[in-house]
Amino acid sequence: MSADTKIAELLTELHQLIKQTQEERSRSEHNLLNIQKTHERMQTENKTSPYYRTKLRGLYTTAKADAEAECSILRHALDKIAEIKSLLEERRIAAKMAGVYSDSDPPRKTMRRGVLMTLLQQSAMTLPLWIGKPGESPPPLCGATPASSDYVAKQGDKVAARVKAVDGDEQWILAEVVSYNHSTNKYEVDDIDEEGKERHTLSRRRIIPLPQWKANPETDPEALFSKDQLVLALYPQTTCFYRALIHTPPHRVSSSSCSPPPPPPPPDLCVFVCSLRTTTRFCLRTRRTPTVTLLRSTWLRDTWSPAKRTRRSDHEKKRSSDLIVCCRLTLDSEV
Repeated sequence: MSADTKIAELLTELHQLIKQTQEERSRSEHNLLNIQKTHERMQTENKTSPYYRTKLRGLYTTAKADAEAECSILRHALDKIAEIKSLLEERRIAAKMAGVYSDSDPPRKTMRRGVLMTLLQQSAMTLPLWIGKPGESPPPLCGATPASSDYVAKQGDKVAARVKAVDGDEQWILAEVVSYNHSTNKYEVDDIDEEGKERHTLSRRRIIPLPQWKANPETDPEALFSKDQLVLALYPQTTCFYRALIHTPPHRVSSSSCSPPPPPPPPDLCVFVCSLRTTTRFCLRTRRTPTVTLLRSTWLRDTWSPAKRTRRSDHEKKRSSDLIVCCRLTLDSEV
């Protein structure tokens, strides 16, 4: 069976599950209305008789069963969505691996940066929200929860990769896994920015897998980065990761709070503080000790230009050599 046929079947099944969810919800509304009316009668009569207790017990038992049935259908629908996304990703990887061009073929068009940024934002927006059962802890790669020590990223997974630039300096970039060699414990990754068109062979310690689920701030706050925690975050409109301090973690699933004005710099330092907003999809736990000292050791003359992956001119380095960069992040859960 072809991938297109399988996807079409899964979409049909998903449509049926959505209809079942609505039918289940409509059926349970009558019972919920009875619960509300029973409570109103009890308040009017100002007493709780054995009759009302027995009636409410039966109504709540039915409501609980209805909710569990609806939850089961929704989880089944989420599984179908995950399967569809997996098939689409496999098809994309297969098309990419089969994209061999001969001299007679037209040259491949490079994706415009604006299009790439839009796709990355959509990737963050569509990252699935982890919905565990009562008492179930978030799995690895959910929000701020790191991957297990023996985890191996799969082909097509997005990762942060520490690579060497042309001038020999190192930077963390957004990359896609091509393969993993178990004998050498090394990854082959492609720079996600097609302008670079570079493939890198890197050891596991130079790779940090990106989260695969978003954490719900209301049910799993332990899976979120905490305030003032040092992280690696994707700088807006670039494919480079920079060290930053968490300023405001999300408080709700659809949190959209803004960063307050930056505090005044300490008297003994000339500090440039920038308040940024980023997504939980592209915010990673740094592998170094999370102290402010490390962040403040990132001199502006050693940072990459946000607009392009090019070094600042010598004149700019000289002018800004006494500045230190601190990024303050507000995290959104983009749901």
